[in-house]
Amino acid sequence: MKYIPEFGEPFFRWDGDTLVVNILGQPNAKLDAIGKPKGSQLKVSVTAVPRLGRATDHMVAFLSKAFDVDVAAVEVVHGRMNVNKLLRIKAPQKLPAVFN
Repeated sequence: MKYIPEFGEPFFRWDGDTLVVNILGQPNAKLDAIGKPKGSQLKVSVTAVPRLGRATDHMVAFLSKAFDVDVAAVEVVHGRMNVNKLLRIKAPQKLPAVFN
């Protein structure tokens, strides 16, 4: 099932101590980076190629470091094989600047 956030929906919300984030992924980028919100999604670029979920796995590892959590704390709810993703990050220890 393809997940597409609704227009006007913020790119993140809190569910208790879990951060729920709508992601617009860009695989095969020059560098790993958290970009700016684009509509109701946060752009996240990764260097991994989009084959067999490698880009998503790379994104999860990259974001786990950015939020200072274990890889297991980042759950891909929707979009494992798609650029439109919904992630749940349990108890992030730090937040990138775009969340302030």
